[in-house]
Amino acid sequence: MSINLVDIFGGFVQGTAFSALYAGVDDLIAKNHIFRPLFKDIKSRLDTLKPLVPEMEESNQQLSYTNKDELKGLDKVLKVGEELVLKCLNVRRWDLYRKYKYATKLLEWEEHLKKELEVLQVQGIRDGKKTAVSVDQISSTLGEVNQMIKAKLVIHDHHSTAESKAWCAVPELPQLTVGLEAPLKELKGKILHDGGVSMIVVTAPGGCGKTTLATKFCQDQQVKDKFKDNIFFVTVSKKPSLDLIVQQLYRHKGSQQVPTNFHNELHAVQWLQTFLKEEGKKPLLLVLDDVWSGSESLLDKFQCRMTMNKILVTSRSEFPAFSSPYHLPLLGYEDAMKLFHHAASLGDKSSHIPPHLSKKIGERCKGFPLAITVVGRSLCGKPVEIWQKRVIEWSKGYLFLDSETDLLLSLQSSLDALDKENAIIKECFLDLGSFREDARISVNALIDMWAELYDLEETVCIANLYELNSRSLANLVDRRRVKENGDEGCYNEHWITQHDLLRELAIYHSKLEPVEQRKRLIIEIYGDDLPKWWREHNYQFVKARLLSISVDGELSTTKWPNMQLPETEALVLNLRKPKTYALPEFVEKMDKLKVLVVKNVLYSNTKLSNFQLLSSLTNLKRIRLESISIRSITENPLQLKSLQKISFFNCAISEAFTDSSFKLSHAFPNLEEVNFHASPAFWKFPADFCDLIYVKKLLFIKEILLSALPEEIGNLVNLEVLKLRASIRLSKLPDSIRNLKKLNFLGIVYCNRITELPKYIGEVKSLRKLDLRGCDRLWKLPESVLDLEQLEEVICDERSQKQWEPLLSSLKNKNNKLNIVAYRSSRPSYMLKNPEEARDVKLCIVHKI
Repeated sequence: MSINLVDIFGGFVQGTAFSALYAGVDDLIAKNHIFRPLFKDIKSRLDTLKPLVPEMEESNQQLSYTNKDELKGLDKVLKVGEELVLKCLNVRRWDLYRKYKYATKLLEWEEHLKKELEVLQVQGIRDGKKTAVSVDQISSTLGEVNQMIKAKLVIHDHHSTAESKAWCAVPELPQLTVGLEAPLKELKGKILHDGGVSMIVVTAPGGCGKTTLATKFCQDQQVKDKFKDNIFFVTVSKKPSLDLIVQQLYRHKGSQQVPTNFHNELHAVQWLQTFLKEEGKKPLLLVLDDVWSGSESLLDKFQCRMTMNKILVTSRSEFPAFSSPYHLPLLGYEDAMKLFHHAASLGDKSSHIPPHLSKKIGERCKGFPLAITVVGRSLCGKPVEIWQKRVIEWSKGYLFLDSETDLLLSLQSSLDALDKENAIIKECFLDLGSFREDARISVNALIDMWAELYDLEETVCIANLYELNSRSLANLVDRRRVKENGDEGCYNEHWITQHDLLRELAIYHSKLEPVEQRKRLIIEIYGDDLPKWWREHNYQFVKARLLSISVDGELSTTKWPNMQLPETEALVLNLRKPKTYALPEFVEKMDKLKVLVVKNVLYSNTKLSNFQLLSSLTNLKRIRLESISIRSITENPLQLKSLQKISFFNCAISEAFTDSSFKLSHAFPNLEEVNFHASPAFWKFPADFCDLIYVKKLLFIKEILLSALPEEIGNLVNLEVLKLRASIRLSKLPDSIRNLKKLNFLGIVYCNRITELPKYIGEVKSLRKLDLRGCDRLWKLPESVLDLEQLEEVICDERSQKQWEPLLSSLKNKNNKLNIVAYRSSRPSYMLKNPEEARDVKLCIVHKI
C-alpha cells in the first residue's frame, strides 16, 4: 500500500494510490476494534475526498505541475503513517503498553502531517499559477482529514465535524450544543461591553467544549453585529508557526502582499502588528484556539493597544499574565443526559434500553462532554446486554480508557505537554491516582508524600500543585474565604479535587508496566473480590515506590496474598465502608516505608488494628490519619523511633491517650510535629503529650471543643510554633508558656473566649510573630509584652490594635522592624454562632505600622 504523492499530483497512478489508501483504512476498521472509532472518522473524510479524485486527475492532465520536490516531505509522512497503521492492526486490547505506545506515535504523526499540509497550502498560494487551484482543492480536502484527526486525536474538544475551507474562518457548530448558554452570556458580558477585557482565556481539560464555546460565541448574532466581518479564528496547536498564522490572517482578508517566507521572527511580528493596527481601527475579534502551555511568548506578540481589539483564547492552561482565566464548567445532569441521548441516538430506538440503564451510564461520565459523546457513540445501536456489560465492568473497577482509545489520546496530550523540565509535575500528577475517586485530597497529605518521595520543600510542593491547577490537570481548592496575613505556610484549608477521567489517566499510566515493575501499584478492592492478578500470582518482589490500597467493603486482610515490597516508600490506604480494618501483614516488611496515609472517606471513625506492625519500620517518618479511631492504636505496645510528624484529622482521640500503660514518649520518642484538625470530643489536650520534648510544631485547627491546655505544656522546651484556630472554648493559655524559650510563632486565631495573654509572656524572648485575629475579648495586654524584643509582627483586629498603640514607641525602640497589621471585621467573632463563620466576615487591613 505504498502512496507516492508525487505520482498523485502528476496524475499517473492517482486513482490506484487513493484506492490503496482507502482499502487500508477500511481493513483497519474491520480488524482492530481498539482504534476503530478513530479510523471510522478518517474513512468518512476519505469518502468526501473520493469524488474529487477524477477531478484532480483531469485537472493535472490540463496543467503542467513540475515542482514535485516540494511534495516529498508529505509523501514521506504518509509512508510513515502507512507503516504505523499496519502496526496498529496487531495491537490487542489487553496490551496497554503497546496501545499507549502507538497512540502516542499517532499523535506525533498527526503533528507532522499537519505541518506538511500547511506548507503545501502556502506553496500553492505562492506559485500564483492555475496549478494553485488544483493544489488548493487537494490540500483543502486533505486539510479536512487533518482537522478531523486533530479533533479526534489531540483536541477532540467537542469540535465540529465539518471544518471550513476558508483561511481563519469560523468553523461550523456540531448538530447539538448543550450547556453553553450561561458561559456564552458570561463571555459576552466580559468582551462586548465598552471597557471590557482585551483578552480572555477560556480554560478547561481537553474535551470539555472550549472550541465549541468559542465557535458559538463567534456565531452569536450580537457578536457578529459588533465585529461584522472582522472575526478571525486561528487554530494554534502544540507547535505554532507564527509565519503561517500571519499568512493565514492576511489571506483571510484577501491580501496577496504578505511574504511567503519571512526573513526572521521579528519580520513576522512586524507584519502581525501592522495587521492588528490596521484591522483594529474597527472592532476586531481574534480567536486563538488550542493554545498550549508555554505559549506565553506567542500571546505576547498579539498584545496591541488598539482599544477595539478583542482576543479570545482557548487553552487547557491558564495564562494569568494576560488575563484572569474563565473556567468552563462541566455539564449539569440534564444537559449531560441530553447530549448522551443524542450521541447514543436514543430516540425512536430507545424502547429497548431501560431508562435507568442510560441514566447510570450518563451519570458515570460526570458531565464530561467528550466522555459522554464517546461512550454514547460506542453504545449506539448495541443490544441492551452490551449496555449492561459496560455498567458491570465499571462496578468492578474497569477504566473508561481501557476501551475508549480516542478519549485516552485526548487526555494524554495534556501530559505530553509536560516536557523533561516539568517531569516532576508529571510525577506529582500520576501520584494523585493513588487516592479514591471523588475524594478531597488534603494538600498536607501530598506535602508529606512528596517531601519524602522526591525530597521537595513544602513551598515547591505547593508550587507544583498550582502548576497542575493551571494546566487543568487538578483543581486546587482554597476553602479560606479571606486570605490573611499569618496564614502563609498553613495549608489545612487547602484541598485537591480531580475529575474521575483525569484520575483514570493517572491510573492508566501506572498500569503500563508489568505489576512487578510498576513505580506505583494501585490496588482497588470491591467487596470480597481481590484483583485477579493478585489472586493468581504470588508476587514475591514488587518494585513500587508508592503503594495505594482502596477497600470498599468489609474484607479481612487475612485473606490477602503476601507481597514483598522492599522499595515502597509511601503507603496510601483508602477506606470506605469497613468499621474495622487491619493493616496487611506484609506492611511489617516494607523496610523503606517513609510515609503512611490512612484516609477513611466516611466521617464515621474506622478502628485500625495491627498498628504495632509499624514498629519494625526504621525509616517511617510521617503518619497522617483521617477519621480513624485512635483508641485502637494505643491498645498494643508500639514504638516508632524514626517518626517525626503525625497528623490527626477528624480522629476520635478523647480517650485514646488516657491509658497509663501507653507512654507517648516511648511510642514516639523523636516526634517533632503534631497536628490536630477537627477531632470530635477533644476536650483536653493529654498531658502525656508534653513528655515529647523534641516537638517543634504543635497545631490545633478547628478544635472547637478544646477547653484547656495542661500546665505541662511548658515541658516542650523545643517548641517553635504553637497555633490554635477556632478553639472557642479555650479561655486562657497556661502560665507555663513562659518556659517555651524557643517559641517564635504563637497563633491564637478565632479563640474568642480568651481575654488576656499569660502574665509572663514577655519571658518568651524568641517570639517573633503573634497572631491574635478573632480574639475580640482580648482587651488587655500584660506589661511583659514590652520585653518581647524579637517581636516583628503582630496580627490582630481593629479592636485589639488599640491595646497595642500605647506600647508601640517602646517596642519600636527595642525592635524597629515591628509591624502591627490590623483587620476590620463587620462584627465581633464572639457574636458568631459558629466560629467557622469568621471566614465569611469581610476583613481588610486598616493599619500597618
